[in-house]
Amino acid sequence: MADDMSFDLGESPQPYRVLARKYRPSDFTGLIGQEALVKTLSNAFASGRIAHAFMLTGVRGVGKTTTARIIARALNCVGPDGTRTQPSIHPCGVCDACVTIAESRNMDVLEIDAASNNGVDEVRQITDAARYAPASTRYKIYILDEVHMLSKAAFNAILKTLEEPPPHVKFIFATTEIRKVPVTVLSRCQRFDLRRIEPAELAVWLGEIAAKENVKIEEGALALIARASEGSARDALSLLDQAIAHGEGAITAEMLRAMLGLADRGRVLDLFEKLAAGDIAAALTDLDGLYSSGADPLAVMQDLLEITHFLTRLKVAPNAQGFFDGGSGEAKRAASLALRLSVPTLTRSWQLLLKGLFEVQNATRPILACEMALIRLAYAADLPPTEKLVRDVLDGKSDTPRSAPRAPAPTGAPVAPNTMGGGSARLQPAPQIQNENAPVLRGLEDVAAMALANHAPVLKVHIENDMHLVRLEASGEMGRLEFRPSPRAPRTLAGDLQQKLQAWTGIRWSVSIAREGGAPTLAEQKKSAKAARFESVMQAPMVRAVLDRFAGAEIVAVRDTEIVAPDPDTQD
Repeated sequence: MADDMSFDLGESPQPYRVLARKYRPSDFTGLIGQEALVKTLSNAFASGRIAHAFMLTGVRGVGKTTTARIIARALNCVGPDGTRTQPSIHPCGVCDACVTIAESRNMDVLEIDAASNNGVDEVRQITDAARYAPASTRYKIYILDEVHMLSKAAFNAILKTLEEPPPHVKFIFATTEIRKVPVTVLSRCQRFDLRRIEPAELAVWLGEIAAKENVKIEEGALALIARASEGSARDALSLLDQAIAHGEGAITAEMLRAMLGLADRGRVLDLFEKLAAGDIAAALTDLDGLYSSGADPLAVMQDLLEITHFLTRLKVAPNAQGFFDGGSGEAKRAASLALRLSVPTLTRSWQLLLKGLFEVQNATRPILACEMALIRLAYAADLPPTEKLVRDVLDGKSDTPRSAPRAPAPTGAPVAPNTMGGGSARLQPAPQIQNENAPVLRGLEDVAAMALANHAPVLKVHIENDMHLVRLEASGEMGRLEFRPSPRAPRTLAGDLQQKLQAWTGIRWSVSIAREGGAPTLAEQKKSAKAARFESVMQAPMVRAVLDRFAGAEIVAVRDTEIVAPDPDTQD
């Protein structure tokens, strides 16, 4: 029976390791995008000024845990021949300490998941064990991942040991929620903020890995992966792994868009232009085409939001880079569109798209929610600006009639929302501020009058009711305004007023907030003046006699007009 049996004694193939694990850096030379951290640690190791606790923070996948392991190896490396007596920023990678730490089996380097070991009992075990010297390495190192998940009692239990640990103990904390870590813990650690990796740098790194894996991939596909990963190296490697498995032969940008459900950005820009022009029929046709080609409605909304943000940045910083590659045709079209759209139009589009994004996320039929959001945005092209609506309400006027979205004009410049009123207008470059004949402002009365003249009634109300003037100076080139806000004043009052004054006067303004002092508000001054006029009227002999004759009588102003005291010399 045994003679008929055969066994394959050959070695079984090694299991596949995902790229995120295979290409995890083992020293600081392989850590990309974190030059500031590497420089600081290199200087610290060279000078012997090594902290006893490190706090690593950043978004997912930027290298927090990897950096913690590299620091642990650097602290305990003894060199290939075992003669190194001091920590080195360049661990050898071959000594017993380096190998066992890299394989997560060193008994003196403990990686603890704070999310599942977040109680005070677990922390007490750490503090009790920290008193004992390391068994085989230079330092005993505790790496606590997601440290913000520790309970309040656990944080309190570790404070004393963290402030004055034994000389053979080092703590390395990693967290994605640095605001949830108590300041008492942060003050005892040397903090490093790991930044997102730039898309261009990430694309180059992915290209090098693809070459090592003998995978052909287009540069456009690398750029798509870098943008989709949002600065996370781990996310980028996971997407590259998925693309290699998804594709056959070379990986193209078109194939990657289909895999990720991304819409073509040039087509999304066409969609945005039609929405800005109020051409809802053509916009819905474009959306149907994107959806039929595999674009996710949520991705379309996100791309529209990014286009809106990019165009707004171009308005304030013409050389801004971001959504489109600088030399592409789409980038030139976006720059031309940004010149013709106004900031109020773009900010209104941002608000409507942001609301639509949440609706698409929560909808059972995302495509329907996406269509309704775009219809709402196209109809908003005919809405008058908010300031005009407020002014009409205050003046008692009826609602401005609005028509349906229009088809784009067949010739000439495209049509865009008219930011100064209802209806439509040709897209025109924003007017340039002139620094000539700046009006003279002597007090808040002049500022309030200027707000009213420039159709800003809401700001006028805040100027009159919520500003205690401390100082107001205006020269030919510069204006300064300092005030103490009332408790009811909006937080953005200073910034809004500075922006408006610069636009209205054509000169630079510095608007600052004082904590104390300041004159009464215009409303308070008006109320005091009115009370003084009432008192003056009440002291007139004839009025006084009437009030004395009729008990309970009082003076009431029929209209809020100036009250003039009667001449005491007259008898009328």
